[in-house]
Amino acid sequence: MKIISAEQLAQISYADFVEALREGFKSSVITPLRVVHDTSAVTTLLLMPAWNAAFTGIKTVTVKSDNASLGLSTVQGSYLLIDNATGAPVAVMDGTELTRRRTAAASALAADYLARKDASTLLLVGAGALAPHFAAAHASVRNIKRVMIYNRNPEKAKALASALGAEIVNDLPAAVGEADIISGITNSTEAIIKGAWVKPGTHIDLAGAYKPAMRETDGAAVGIARVYVDTREGAADEAGDLIQAEAEGHFKFTDIQGDLRQLCSGTMIGRKTDAEITLFKSCGTALEDLAAAAMAYLRF
Repeated sequence: MKIISAEQLAQISYADFVEALREGFKSSVITPLRVVHDTSAVTTLLLMPAWNAAFTGIKTVTVKSDNASLGLSTVQGSYLLIDNATGAPVAVMDGTELTRRRTAAASALAADYLARKDASTLLLVGAGALAPHFAAAHASVRNIKRVMIYNRNPEKAKALASALGAEIVNDLPAAVGEADIISGITNSTEAIIKGAWVKPGTHIDLAGAYKPAMRETDGAAVGIARVYVDTREGAADEAGDLIQAEAEGHFKFTDIQGDLRQLCSGTMIGRKTDAEITLFKSCGTALEDLAAAAMAYLRF
């Protein structure tokens, strides 16, 4: 059985992760809704199985909100890949790195269909562990020339800004108004990105809030956009930005334009004009883990 480390996963390009997910969404994969348990006030356990004709995989993840204070990653995980031909485990890999890279790749995949072709300015709202992955993943599908970082604690963003050659911004409304792509990657329970600030032609990418009570945008931002999701089932259960926008009367789930399977298969069109505002809400799906894990297993 192969043991695939975080360092090995980091050798694979973001473009390869994006393409693995694109093919995964075109294929037949069974993905039961993930099982989520709050095992303590600061710990969430997620179990994510998926299978296709060749492989079965299961990811176990713990989200520890207090880990940052300990200097540890908020997300901890492992992934087990099974060969369906024999039922034997064939690989165990670092689930934390796999999650970060497939999450960023899913957003970049959506942006490939939804962001303007000339999008070149990226705003990262949040400076946690996912931020550098999102910057690199988006740069694999668009010619990103400028990266801005907003974080409620600017000091935390300094090292990241230096590593990415990015700029720290303190005036969020102004930064939102300048961005072509806005990536929300926070654990916020309050709206950070306001619709009133968003310029025509912007693509809003939301990957941080993963519970119904969490949100990164106000209802107005959702209401002015053509909305897409990774999966409709996951969005209905977990997409706090959309759930709360609907409760406020800005949005209906029937307004969702399409999901990643439809975009990748070509059965649903993405961006129609350069002026429209698009929004992609990612909750995560085990399909993405399986597609990424199988690609990594075959690579190594």
